[in-house]
Amino acid sequence: MGRGKIEIKKIENVTTRQVTFSKRRVGLLKKAKELAVLCDAEIAVIVFSSTGRLFEFASHCIKKTIARYNKSVDHCGPLPGTENERYAAEVNILKEEIKRLRLANMQMMGKELTNLSFKELQSLEYQLHEGLLCVKGKKEQLLQEQLEQYQLKEKRARRENETLQKQVQELQVLLPAQLPVRPSNECKPFDAICQKKHDLTGAYMLYDPQFVKHEDSDTSLQLGLSDAYSRKIPSGRVYSDVD
Repeated sequence: MGRGKIEIKKIENVTTRQVTFSKRRVGLLKKAKELAVLCDAEIAVIVFSSTGRLFEFASHCIKKTIARYNKSVDHCGPLPGTENERYAAEVNILKEEIKRLRLANMQMMGKELTNLSFKELQSLEYQLHEGLLCVKGKKEQLLQEQLEQYQLKEKRARRENETLQKQVQELQVLLPAQLPVRPSNECKPFDAICQKKHDLTGAYMLYDPQFVKHEDSDTSLQLGLSDAYSRKIPSGRVYSDVD
Protein backbone atom coordinates (compact mmCIF):
# COMPACT_ATOMS: atom_id res chain seq x y z
CA MET A 1 0.00 0.00 0.00
CA GLY A 2 1.19 3.53 -0.77
CA ARG A 3 2.08 6.13 1.83
CA GLY A 4 -0.88 8.34 2.75
CA LYS A 5 -0.78 12.14 2.88
CA ILE A 6 -0.56 13.85 6.25
CA GLU A 7 -1.78 17.28 7.23
CA ILE A 8 0.99 19.85 7.57
CA LYS A 9 0.53 21.38 11.02
CA LYS A 10 2.32 21.45 14.33
CA ILE A 11 2.61 18.07 16.04
CA GLU A 12 1.27 18.42 19.56
CA ASN A 13 2.83 15.21 20.92
CA VAL A 14 6.37 16.02 22.02
CA THR A 15 7.76 12.52 21.46
CA THR A 16 6.27 12.20 18.00
CA ARG A 17 7.46 15.70 17.14
CA GLN A 18 11.04 14.84 18.16
CA VAL A 19 11.05 11.62 16.14
CA THR A 20 9.65 13.38 13.07
CA PHE A 21 12.26 16.16 13.39
CA SER A 22 15.13 13.70 13.50
CA LYS A 23 13.93 11.75 10.46
CA ARG A 24 13.19 14.79 8.33
CA ARG A 25 16.42 16.54 9.36
CA VAL A 26 18.47 13.60 8.16
CA GLY A 27 16.52 13.50 4.90
CA LEU A 28 16.92 17.27 4.37
CA LEU A 29 20.67 17.21 4.85
CA LYS A 30 20.96 14.13 2.61
CA LYS A 31 19.00 15.85 -0.19
CA ALA A 32 21.17 18.99 0.19
CA LYS A 33 24.34 16.92 -0.15
CA GLU A 34 23.01 15.12 -3.22
CA LEU A 35 22.02 18.45 -4.83
CA ALA A 36 25.48 19.89 -4.23
CA VAL A 37 27.20 16.86 -5.76
CA LEU A 38 24.88 16.40 -8.74
CA CYS A 39 24.54 20.06 -9.74
CA ASP A 40 27.85 21.50 -8.42
CA ALA A 41 25.90 23.99 -6.32
CA GLU A 42 27.09 25.89 -3.28
CA ILE A 43 24.70 24.92 -0.51
CA ALA A 44 24.54 25.79 3.17
CA VAL A 45 21.83 24.52 5.52
CA ILE A 46 21.38 25.74 9.09
CA VAL A 47 18.78 24.15 11.37
CA PHE A 48 17.90 24.89 15.00
CA SER A 49 15.73 22.43 16.87
CA SER A 50 12.96 23.47 19.29
CA THR A 51 15.42 22.88 22.14
CA GLY A 52 18.00 25.22 20.56
CA ARG A 53 20.39 22.64 19.19
CA LEU A 54 22.25 23.55 16.00
CA PHE A 55 22.53 21.34 12.90
CA GLU A 56 24.27 22.49 9.74
CA PHE A 57 25.55 21.34 6.37
CA ALA A 58 27.73 23.17 3.83
CA SER A 59 29.17 22.05 0.54
CA HIS A 60 31.89 24.69 0.98
CA CYS A 61 32.93 26.88 3.91
CA ILE A 62 29.72 27.92 5.61
CA LYS A 63 31.13 31.35 6.64
CA LYS A 64 32.06 32.18 3.04
CA THR A 65 28.64 31.07 1.87
CA ILE A 66 26.90 33.28 4.45
CA ALA A 67 29.14 36.25 3.50
CA ARG A 68 28.29 35.68 -0.16
CA TYR A 69 24.60 35.60 0.71
CA ASN A 70 24.79 38.86 2.70
CA LYS A 71 26.66 40.57 -0.13
CA SER A 72 24.02 39.47 -2.63
CA VAL A 73 21.17 40.70 -0.43
CA ASP A 74 22.83 44.10 0.14
CA HIS A 75 23.48 44.50 -3.57
CA CYS A 76 19.92 43.64 -4.58
CA GLY A 77 18.29 45.68 -1.84
CA PRO A 78 14.99 44.98 -0.09
CA LEU A 79 11.99 43.81 -1.98
CA PRO A 80 9.74 46.69 -3.10
CA GLY A 81 6.54 45.10 -1.95
CA THR A 82 7.83 44.39 1.54
CA GLU A 83 9.25 47.92 1.90
CA ASN A 84 6.00 49.55 0.80
CA GLU A 85 3.99 47.43 3.20
CA ARG A 86 6.27 48.42 6.06
CA TYR A 87 5.94 52.12 5.21
CA ALA A 88 2.17 51.78 4.94
CA ALA A 89 2.00 50.18 8.38
CA GLU A 90 4.10 52.98 9.89
CA VAL A 91 1.88 55.61 8.28
CA ASN A 92 -1.23 54.00 9.73
CA ILE A 93 0.34 53.90 13.20
CA LEU A 94 1.25 57.59 12.96
CA LYS A 95 -2.26 58.50 11.82
CA GLU A 96 -3.78 56.74 14.81
CA GLU A 97 -1.36 58.49 17.14
CA ILE A 98 -2.24 61.90 15.67
CA LYS A 99 -5.93 61.16 16.04
CA ARG A 100 -5.47 60.18 19.68
CA LEU A 101 -3.46 63.30 20.48
CA ARG A 102 -6.04 65.56 18.85
CA LEU A 103 -8.80 63.98 20.88
CA ALA A 104 -6.80 64.41 24.10
CA ASN A 105 -6.14 68.05 23.24
CA MET A 106 -9.82 68.75 22.65
CA GLN A 107 -10.69 67.06 25.94
CA MET A 108 -8.16 69.27 27.71
CA MET A 109 -10.04 72.25 26.27
CA GLY A 110 -13.36 70.95 27.59
CA LYS A 111 -14.65 69.45 24.35
CA GLU A 112 -15.55 65.92 23.25
CA LEU A 113 -16.46 64.86 26.83
CA THR A 114 -19.61 62.96 25.95
CA ASN A 115 -18.11 59.47 25.77
CA LEU A 116 -15.97 59.80 28.91
CA SER A 117 -16.79 57.84 32.04
CA PHE A 118 -16.73 59.19 35.60
CA LYS A 119 -13.22 57.85 36.24
CA GLU A 120 -11.94 59.29 32.99
CA LEU A 121 -13.41 62.68 33.91
CA GLN A 122 -11.73 62.51 37.32
CA SER A 123 -8.41 61.68 35.66
CA LEU A 124 -8.85 64.59 33.25
CA GLU A 125 -9.65 66.93 36.13
CA TYR A 126 -6.54 65.81 38.00
CA GLN A 127 -4.38 66.40 34.91
CA LEU A 128 -5.81 69.89 34.46
CA HIS A 129 -5.26 70.71 38.12
CA GLU A 130 -1.64 69.54 37.98
CA GLY A 131 -1.08 71.50 34.80
CA LEU A 132 -2.57 74.64 36.35
CA LEU A 133 -0.26 74.33 39.35
CA CYS A 134 2.74 73.97 37.07
CA VAL A 135 1.72 77.07 35.10
CA LYS A 136 1.27 79.12 38.28
CA GLY A 137 4.63 77.98 39.61
CA LYS A 138 6.38 78.93 36.38
CA LYS A 139 4.64 82.31 36.37
CA GLU A 140 5.72 83.07 39.95
CA GLN A 141 9.28 82.05 39.11
CA LEU A 142 9.41 84.46 36.17
CA LEU A 143 7.96 87.29 38.27
CA GLN A 144 10.53 86.64 41.01
CA GLU A 145 13.38 86.71 38.48
CA GLN A 146 12.12 90.01 36.99
CA LEU A 147 11.81 91.52 40.48
CA GLU A 148 15.40 90.53 41.30
CA GLN A 149 16.62 92.09 38.05
CA TYR A 150 14.78 95.36 38.79
CA GLN A 151 16.22 95.47 42.32
CA LEU A 152 19.71 94.90 40.94
CA LYS A 153 19.25 97.74 38.43
CA GLU A 154 17.97 100.02 41.20
CA LYS A 155 21.04 99.31 43.38
CA ARG A 156 23.32 99.95 40.43
CA ALA A 157 21.60 103.26 39.68
CA ARG A 158 21.91 104.31 43.33
CA ARG A 159 25.64 103.57 43.35
CA GLU A 160 26.12 105.57 40.16
CA ASN A 161 24.13 108.46 41.65
CA GLU A 162 26.26 108.44 44.80
CA THR A 163 29.44 108.42 42.69
CA LEU A 164 28.22 111.41 40.66
CA GLN A 165 27.31 113.32 43.82
CA LYS A 166 30.81 112.74 45.22
CA GLN A 167 32.38 113.97 41.99
CA VAL A 168 30.24 117.13 42.07
CA GLN A 169 31.24 117.82 45.67
CA GLU A 170 34.94 117.38 44.83
CA LEU A 171 34.61 119.81 41.90
CA GLN A 172 32.89 122.36 44.13
CA VAL A 173 35.81 122.18 46.58
CA LEU A 174 38.50 122.47 43.91
CA LEU A 175 36.89 125.30 41.88
CA PRO A 176 36.36 128.87 43.27
CA ALA A 177 33.25 129.40 45.31
CA GLN A 178 31.79 131.97 42.93
CA LEU A 179 32.45 132.19 39.24
CA PRO A 180 31.12 135.06 37.10
CA VAL A 181 28.70 133.18 35.04
CA ARG A 182 26.90 135.20 32.42
CA PRO A 183 23.33 134.16 31.69
CA SER A 184 22.68 132.75 28.29
CA ASN A 185 20.10 135.43 27.45
CA GLU A 186 22.72 138.19 27.95
CA CYS A 187 25.30 136.72 25.61
CA LYS A 188 23.83 138.00 22.37
CA PRO A 189 23.53 141.75 23.36
CA PHE A 190 27.04 141.64 24.83
CA ASP A 191 28.47 140.13 21.66
CA ALA A 192 26.67 142.72 19.56
CA ILE A 193 28.19 145.55 21.62
CA CYS A 194 31.67 144.06 21.28
CA GLN A 195 31.23 143.83 17.53
CA LYS A 196 30.07 147.46 17.31
CA LYS A 197 33.02 148.62 19.41
CA HIS A 198 35.40 146.72 17.16
CA ASP A 199 33.94 148.38 14.07
CA LEU A 200 34.17 151.87 15.62
CA THR A 201 37.75 151.17 16.73
CA GLY A 202 38.59 150.44 13.13
CA ALA A 203 37.02 153.73 12.12
CA TYR A 204 39.10 155.56 14.74
CA MET A 205 42.26 154.03 13.30
CA LEU A 206 41.13 155.15 9.86
CA TYR A 207 41.03 158.86 10.89
CA ASP A 208 44.07 158.84 13.19
CA PRO A 209 47.05 160.63 11.50
CA GLN A 210 49.56 158.01 12.67
CA PHE A 211 47.68 155.30 10.78
CA VAL A 212 47.15 157.46 7.65
CA LYS A 213 50.33 157.39 5.57
CA HIS A 214 49.09 158.77 2.28
CA GLU A 215 45.98 160.72 1.44
CA ASP A 216 45.50 158.86 -1.78
CA SER A 217 45.83 155.37 -0.26
CA ASP A 218 42.70 153.29 0.04
CA THR A 219 42.77 152.69 3.83
CA SER A 220 39.27 151.32 3.93
CA LEU A 221 40.29 148.40 1.74
CA GLN A 222 43.35 147.65 3.91
CA LEU A 223 41.23 147.54 7.07
CA GLY A 224 38.64 145.37 5.43
CA LEU A 225 35.95 148.09 5.49
CA SER A 226 33.56 148.58 2.62
CA ASP A 227 33.34 151.83 0.66
CA ALA A 228 29.77 152.30 1.74
CA TYR A 229 30.76 152.10 5.41
CA SER A 230 33.59 154.66 4.94
CA ARG A 231 31.24 157.08 3.22
CA LYS A 232 28.80 156.98 6.14
CA ILE A 233 31.44 158.26 8.65
CA PRO A 234 31.70 162.10 8.57
CA SER A 235 35.16 163.49 7.94
CA GLY A 236 37.08 164.73 10.95
CA ARG A 237 34.72 163.07 13.49
CA VAL A 238 36.23 160.58 15.92
CA TYR A 239 34.29 158.13 18.12
CA SER A 240 35.89 157.69 21.44
CA ASP A 241 33.36 155.42 23.13
CA VAL A 242 30.49 153.11 22.42
CA ASP A 243 27.02 154.66 22.29
